[in-house]
Amino acid sequence: MQLPADPHMQQHPIYDELPRRRLGHTDIDVSIISFGTSPLGNVFRQTDPSEGIAAVHYAIDRGINFFDVSPYYGITVAETQLGKALSGRRDRVILATKCGRYGDDVFDFSATTITAGLEDSLKRLQTDYVDLLQAHDVEFGDADQIVEETIPALRKLQEQGKARYIGITGYSLKNLVEIASKASIDTILTYCRYNLMITDIDAKLIPFAKEHGVGIVNASALHMGVLTKRGAPSWHPAPPAIKETGQKIVELCAEKGVDAAKLALKFCLDHPSVASTLVGMSTREHVEANLQALKFEIDPMLLAQINQIVDPVRDYIWSSGNPDNYG
Repeated sequence: MQLPADPHMQQHPIYDELPRRRLGHTDIDVSIISFGTSPLGNVFRQTDPSEGIAAVHYAIDRGINFFDVSPYYGITVAETQLGKALSGRRDRVILATKCGRYGDDVFDFSATTITAGLEDSLKRLQTDYVDLLQAHDVEFGDADQIVEETIPALRKLQEQGKARYIGITGYSLKNLVEIASKASIDTILTYCRYNLMITDIDAKLIPFAKEHGVGIVNASALHMGVLTKRGAPSWHPAPPAIKETGQKIVELCAEKGVDAAKLALKFCLDHPSVASTLVGMSTREHVEANLQALKFEIDPMLLAQINQIVDPVRDYIWSSGNPDNYG
């Protein structure tokens, strides 16, 4: 059955140039590459605010229509910057933000904070609604509270027209599935669970998502920096063996004249059951480089060599959030 068109969107011919996929059972079609805005909040390093805004505009003009942000990124800086960038362009994007996480160790999934927090986010984003509102990093909360209080609060905000759809995000697939099996949600965003280093999303999440019509967004195609020339940041939670393996992959690709980051992103983009792959960007150069990955063809022999390198540490996961939520 053909779903009705999104009443908030205007159609622009250039959008047709970038492939889109339906986000679960929603009526939203998202670009298969989505714009992660944490760099706009200077999460990884200081960025140029004017270039960040230019990057958002460039991404929209090139057909990227899905933008994901959080009040946590830069402690409201990313939302504020994105709001400025989307001024006059809000009708051309699918806008997602998050709630429940407001600092490195600041979590509050209560209905009162969720409701008030969205009002603040809407002001920063210069809009009166978001297309997707997500409880952020739910493994740091109490699963019962997320099910019994947080998600009902999100649904109430949806009924009020302040969010078109609702979802949850996190690292622990066990926790995400547990919550989603007890409370109806529209989307799940997870990170570092599907890329060259790990593919356990296929066994632990995709079957559930297909059965229940939940849209999946995959983040961290580069395993939070592990698969880059620069390497993982100092705060990365993975053990040395993971980081060393990532550098071996980068070196092998360099020997073959291949950009490891481009290969890693294309590997994720090729997953047919992932609606969109979220990539952090803050410059027009980042946007263009990521779009070029769409044209990249992965050499099966090179991929086989990469898999051999990864095999000793494949599907390694680290602890995140409450110990009961590990998995």
